[in-house]
Amino acid sequence: MSRALTWLNNLSRLAVKPYLRRMSGPKWARLQLNWGARFLFHPPPQTVAVWREIGGAHCLWVTNRAQTHPPREGAVLLYLHGGGYVAGSPNTHKHLLARLARLTQLEVCAPNYRKAPEHPFPAAFDDALAAFHALVGQGFLPENIVIGGDSAGGGLALALLAHLNAHGVVPKAVFAFSPFTDATFSGASIARNAAVDPMLPPERHDLITDWYLAGYPPTDPRVSPLFAPWVVPLPPVFLQASEHEILTDDSVRMADVLRAAGGEVTLDLWPNVPHVWVYFTRVLPEAKEALGRVAQFVNAQFVDEIDKR
Repeated sequence: MSRALTWLNNLSRLAVKPYLRRMSGPKWARLQLNWGARFLFHPPPQTVAVWREIGGAHCLWVTNRAQTHPPREGAVLLYLHGGGYVAGSPNTHKHLLARLARLTQLEVCAPNYRKAPEHPFPAAFDDALAAFHALVGQGFLPENIVIGGDSAGGGLALALLAHLNAHGVVPKAVFAFSPFTDATFSGASIARNAAVDPMLPPERHDLITDWYLAGYPPTDPRVSPLFAPWVVPLPPVFLQASEHEILTDDSVRMADVLRAAGGEVTLDLWPNVPHVWVYFTRVLPEAKEALGRVAQFVNAQFVDEIDKR
């Protein structure tokens, strides 16, 4: 474990986790995430980020080193950011999107989906689905669209996949960082890792049940893809999570469900790292390595395609 990771875990335990435990509304969560992204998490050089609306979806389009390493023609990464359905935006994740763009040679499209409590369920899902359809309308074939996300956005990516799966649509691949896949909070890791998770307090499930779901059943696949009726064919899926976060079993059980349905799933579990540690790629060597593994997974899908020709 690097010194930077030790420092981050200690800071999370002392500041982030207590703050989330007593947070009474989304306002300060949004302000702090926006402030941190603006002043601490800058995108790498040669990043181009442009807001563009497609099919009613307001999206941030991100490329990196496009002049020397142009993105793959006809392919795109649809990325859904995290933030518990109440905070965050493509801007707060711009540094991560730029690094994904650089490592995968994909242009990234990140929709600014609506947030709760102003826009409760299923607003975020509807916006994610609209963004996917808008990409198809722009000429991107489903089999050339990679879908990714982190935390709530990772669950949203899998919920979008569940919807596409029910309609026989197969995207190129899907990956998720520490995805939230079960709004019933029935995973054993919720209790097992309550004390060791340096960032997320398990008692704050009201962020989802009260602010986002607002009376909808927590088993709805649009928020809990774990309970979707999965069928083949499925694209390759990569799930990455910490062994010591409260959402560990959201990834473990999701992998089991997809494999039982005939899917090909890579489950990448890491010890001693916090929730969505790839967000800290600027300071954590563990984040850089983890992000590299996901990029290798994505790139392999395109290499395999070339080999088949």
